[in-house]
Amino acid sequence: MKLVVGLSLLLSRVLVNAVANCPSYTDYSSTPHEPYSTGRYRIPSMRPPPECRTFNTPTIEQAIIDINSLISDPDWRQLFSNVFPNTLDTTVAWHNSNSSEPYTFLVTGDITAQWIRDSTNQMLPYIPYISADDDLAKLVLGLVNMQAEELLGYPYGNAFQPPPRSGLTPAENGIAVDLSVDPPFDNSTVFEAKFELDSFASFFQISTAYWRATGDYQFMYSKSWSNAMATVLTTIRRLQEPTYNSKHQLNRHLVQYTRLTDSPTETQFGNGIGNPVRYTGMAKTLFRPSDDATIFPFLIPANAYLSVELSNLSYMLTSIGVYSEQADFAKKLAAEIRQGVLQHGTTVHPKYGRVFAYETDGYGSTLVMDDANGPALLSLPYLGFVSTSDSTYQNTRRMILSPDDNPWYFTGMYIHGIGSPHTGFLKVWPMAVAMRGLTSTNKTEVMECLDQLKATTSGLGLMHESVNVNKPAEYTRSWFAWCNSLVSQLVFDALNRFPGII
Repeated sequence: MKLVVGLSLLLSRVLVNAVANCPSYTDYSSTPHEPYSTGRYRIPSMRPPPECRTFNTPTIEQAIIDINSLISDPDWRQLFSNVFPNTLDTTVAWHNSNSSEPYTFLVTGDITAQWIRDSTNQMLPYIPYISADDDLAKLVLGLVNMQAEELLGYPYGNAFQPPPRSGLTPAENGIAVDLSVDPPFDNSTVFEAKFELDSFASFFQISTAYWRATGDYQFMYSKSWSNAMATVLTTIRRLQEPTYNSKHQLNRHLVQYTRLTDSPTETQFGNGIGNPVRYTGMAKTLFRPSDDATIFPFLIPANAYLSVELSNLSYMLTSIGVYSEQADFAKKLAAEIRQGVLQHGTTVHPKYGRVFAYETDGYGSTLVMDDANGPALLSLPYLGFVSTSDSTYQNTRRMILSPDDNPWYFTGMYIHGIGSPHTGFLKVWPMAVAMRGLTSTNKTEVMECLDQLKATTSGLGLMHESVNVNKPAEYTRSWFAWCNSLVSQLVFDALNRFPGII
């Protein structure tokens, strides 16, 4: 066993060293490379050379060939070839392929830290292939194990540093300064300590997705995973507590975050514990998936997502016949949170009728909007919380896709869609355009989304975080792996539902 572990570590270090001799992908992704597609947009080839890729597998290379054979648009063939393998090509910063307990550390892209949410979503397009590819399955299992270790070490972190045993140098977080965080965290292991509820759901999602695809459940017996699972469930229960107890005194806060800043989205109300809430069954969160502070602590999309993944966790544990107490607990939490969303997470809009709110507090206050980052209201069917035909969802969809009624929906000469306070005004997130396509049943609408995505890569052949609606050359983040993965999912989905669409 020591020999196997030692060899795995050696191989992982050889990989890191090999990649270290290659160009920085932050720089590489900012410049177009030949050959270009022969279509209107001359999409460049943005995959690094094979020797500079962070993970290689013939399974995904064949998948690219197979999918491209279904695509007639030369621009989309090139674009798909860029975005689908991007996580494997560029973000596997460390992978210990020890067969008994592998570990995988994925960076999010040009920010060299691992977000729980991002890393799960980066891996999702590869899940259908892991049953036939042991190496790829180990990569995903490694992420499951890595997330468990991270959340067990500090459940309130949203982004983490590479583990010391990886030999990688922790990244410097220039904004993790002038902070007051409780419980305190170690910046050498935790990159950012903004508590985001969807991190918990993402951990459960990648765990259950791996199990469903492979049938492998041995990871559940590891102390790290089982303890992380139990810790998260207990934490969720505490997050359901109201701000005040029955004697109208403050309940002991679970997590607190304040920062000395001139940006209100970078700190929290109530001296760091958030605005007051009443009991609803939902769980509180301090930050949104955009890493921006919540206004009202019950973030509806995050609670919807968590409800779904708690149900999936309970199903997995029950199916295997392990941890029956936690399985029942997860099922109960899922039901309470779902009921909370349906009872307290909707409001009646004067124009659209019953809609889902973005945030609420249980006192009757609601925030009506949507943010580009997932989980979002737009993504509720994608998450599995409601069907696309659900009347409340359809009302909500019409509202949040209207520039007149969603304050963060922007439209311009080149692109229109949902943006985010995180990147400011008049900037649409391609992620939201992709999600619109994934949740649409209309072929024309899906085609419109695909056309916008193809037209707004700024000549770089990759998805950005945000794009100026009138000046697509003004974008944020040239290397954003999660969005690349999501757009590849849209391609799979569109080709499956509308053969020949591109």
